[in-house]
Order: sequence, then C-alpha cells, then structure tokens
Amino acid sequence: MTDASDDPDPTPDSSTDDRSNAVDRSGDEERVRDDGTPSESPDLDDVILDSLDAGTDDSSDEASRGLFDDLLEGEPIFENKEVLRPSYTPHKLPHREEQINNMATILVTALRGDTPSNILIYGKTGTGKTASAKFVSEELETTSQKYEVPCEVEYINCEVTDTQYRVLAQLANKFIDKNAALIDDRIDDLEELRSRAREDEDALDGTAYDSVDAVDEEIDSLEADKAEFEEVPMTGWPTDRVYSSFFDAVDYHERVVVIMLDEIDKLVEKSGDDTLYNLSRMNSELENSRVSIMGISNDLKFTDFLDPRVKSSLGEEEIVFPPYDANQLRDILQARSDVAFKDDALTEDVIPLCAAFAAQEHGDARRALDLLRTAGELAERDQTDNVLEDHVRQAQEKIELDRVVEVVRTLPTQSKIVLFAIILLEKNGVRNINTGEVFNIYKNLCEEIDADILTQRRVTDLISELDMLGIVNAVVVSKGRYGRTKEISLSVPTEETEAVLLSDSRLGDIEDVQPFVQARFDN
Repeated sequence: MTDASDDPDPTPDSSTDDRSNAVDRSGDEERVRDDGTPSESPDLDDVILDSLDAGTDDSSDEASRGLFDDLLEGEPIFENKEVLRPSYTPHKLPHREEQINNMATILVTALRGDTPSNILIYGKTGTGKTASAKFVSEELETTSQKYEVPCEVEYINCEVTDTQYRVLAQLANKFIDKNAALIDDRIDDLEELRSRAREDEDALDGTAYDSVDAVDEEIDSLEADKAEFEEVPMTGWPTDRVYSSFFDAVDYHERVVVIMLDEIDKLVEKSGDDTLYNLSRMNSELENSRVSIMGISNDLKFTDFLDPRVKSSLGEEEIVFPPYDANQLRDILQARSDVAFKDDALTEDVIPLCAAFAAQEHGDARRALDLLRTAGELAERDQTDNVLEDHVRQAQEKIELDRVVEVVRTLPTQSKIVLFAIILLEKNGVRNINTGEVFNIYKNLCEEIDADILTQRRVTDLISELDMLGIVNAVVVSKGRYGRTKEISLSVPTEETEAVLLSDSRLGDIEDVQPFVQARFDN
C-alpha cells in the first residue's frame, strides 16, 4: 500500500476539502459551508448515480445501446411471417379443391348425427394433406356449432405420440377436460335457474325440473360426475385401464368425434395395429357417441402390414394427394406471400425460383414455403429492401445444410463410425474409396472407442443406407477379373459433417485417435 507521504502532489482535492469542512449539526438541520453560508443537502441517490455515470465507459455504453438499434433501423420485409410456417392453416388452399370436397362429402354425415366413414389420406411430404384435413375439420366444427350438432375433431401427431398408451392417454385427457368444462357450464346455468326459482316458482315452467330440490339434486349429480374424472398419467397405468378411461370420457354425452391421426404409419410402425383395431371397433360398444378415424400417411403401403380386419374397417374411404408441379407451387407461394410480405418486397424471380427448387423435391410445398421464409430472413439480416434471387440460392444452401446436420445427428452410432471412416479417408487424400478401405479404418475406430465391430457385409449395408440418405455417393464399379466393388465419395460438406459427428459423446474421443489413423495411412 502506498504511503500518503510518498505522493508527489499531496495537495488535497478541492471537492474533498469542501466535503470535509461541511458540518451536519443534526439530521434535520441544514448543511453549512466553512464560511457559514447554508448549502442544500445533496440527495444520496444523485451522488451515487453521478459516481456510477462517471465510471461508465461511454464507448461500451454506446455499443450496448446500438446492438439492436442498428438491426432495427432497416424497414421490416415481413408483414406476417407465421403465414409461411407449416403450422399455419390458410383460409384457401389452391389446387386442393377436389380433395377438400371429397373429405367434406364424407364428413357431412357427422352433421346429421351419423357416423362418418373412416378416411385414409395418402401423399408425399408437403402435398397439403394435413393443411387440407385441418381446414375441413375447422369448417366441420364451425358448422356443427351453427346447427347446434355436437361434433368434435381431435388431432394427434403420431410422430410424437407414437404408442397406443400415449395416444389413448392424450385422447382421454382431452375429453376429460371437455367434459369438466361442459359440467361447469351446466352447473352455472342450473345455479342461475335455482336462484330465479327461489324468487319465482314459475321460473321452472317448461324445464325438466318440478322443484328447487330437483335442481339441487341435478347439481349434486353433476358435481359427483366431475369428482370421478381422473386425469390419465402419461405412464404407469395398465393399457386396458387407459382405454377404459378414454372410452368412458368419449361416451359421457352424445356427440360425433373425428380422431385425426397424422403420420399414422409411425404409430403402426412403432406399436402395431392394436390402437387402430380398438378405435375402429369401439362404435359397437358406445352408447351415446360415435367415433370416426381420419388417418394421414406419407406411406402408401403402410396398410399392407395391418391385420385384414383392421384394414377393411379402417380404409373405407381413401383420398390421394398428388405432388404439386412448379406452376401450382407458384400459385401457393403467391397467395401466401401477398399476406406474409410487405408490398413490393419480392423481386419478380424470387417466387418462380422457390417453386422450381421445390418442384425438384417431389413438389413439396412445405419446402417451397421454407425457402421463401428463409430467403426473407436472410434479406432482413442484410438490411435490404427486397428479397433477391441470391437470397433464395443462399436459403437453398442453408436448408440443405440444416437437413444434412439433422440426418447425420440422428444416425445410429455404427453408421456414424462408418461415415467418420469415409471422412478420414477423404481428408487424407484418398480418392475412389472402396469398401475394404472403409472397413479397415472402421475397425480401427471401433477399437479406439471400444465399440462392437460389425462384419464387412454389414458395413457394406450401412454404406448403402448412407447412400440412400444422400450423405455419400456409392457407385458399383467392375474391376474385371477382380470382381466388383463400390467406389464411395462424400455428398455432404466435410467440415460441418465431421463437427456433427464429434458432438456425439460416444464419438468425441475419435478426434484424439486421428494421428494414429494418419500413421496407418503412412504405413
């Protein structure tokens, strides 16, 4: 610590001197200077804030204030970005009028209190299946309210809810909640009726109750019903108990229910056809309600694996959604962009280019919408006034990279090791990689991270799977009398793919073994 006597300029600061000469005679008295003149007492908060402000670096303060200010300076390009997301259900679906009318023709019987036929909807990803089904469902529920016909649609995404237990539990809880809300509304009406009847007995005329006591009994009965409702946990109950809870909840009062099972093939693949069998046969046991199933699938052949009884009862009506062509995609994008973007935000070539790229992907409207939205986001980041063709091309590259990252991230461990072996070979300058070279590196990597070593035949199968996913390109070439082999090359960016592989905790140690791999190449 420095001694005060060592200070070359021991002259006290004048402000410090003034403060030391000021005398505070009491908590309520004025401060006085050394010359005896009164001085206003400074507010403590002002002193603290002044000292804080004095110690603040102006440049850092400006930087922190300007971080988002700079980004907000440009005019926004989007008017309503949500319109470009897959979850949005538009008021009009171009080029799907025929399929929508078919669905409406089948479901209209629900508005007459009858059970509609079960429907299976097929089509590739992005052909408008889910959007059309949701559009028709919303119209059905709206019309049912108009005509006071109890009709409800419940949507389940079987890619997420992929077991019989989860499907039944989710449905049971939805109907339990609806029943509880119905009871609450009914009790409110009865309590109001009871209140009026106590003042005027004629208030019960024309009702089902002949006395206030009868109203009380009905309220007690409804409250007892509600008390018996028990929410189904997402695990832990026997499946038959979950089914019983769902059955009772659906049948609590008269209604027609349409259960929409999106990605229904994922449910069958994971859990078999027990769920569909139970749902398709329950109408014979229900007393008050009726249930219809609407299944949506990307796989036209998934019914081949169903029990014949389930197949016959489930596939009563089938609707196929063909892929969109480039002109149809252009119409869809134009309709959405009119709502999503500000006027004149898109240059003329943006929508045709998005449509052309998506048409190459089997007419996928979802891909087209993703491209348009991403291109808009890139233009906004560039703080430009318009979305340009170049933004669409950048968006195409970004979406493709995102797809690759997601596919690689979800690969099984053995496939990741095989892919990493191919990456190492390419990084070390090996061209026209063959299966034997991949297998040799694969074995070494498995030994280094203590993973099971598969046979060369199985590794060849894994390479074929990577080829089908578009991650590698494997071409069978003839070697004359030496037979045939596969020549393998990467179809995805090397650095990004390697980074995704190394993010796997099991494969994280591979980075440390690369020098050993290099040594083996040298040998």
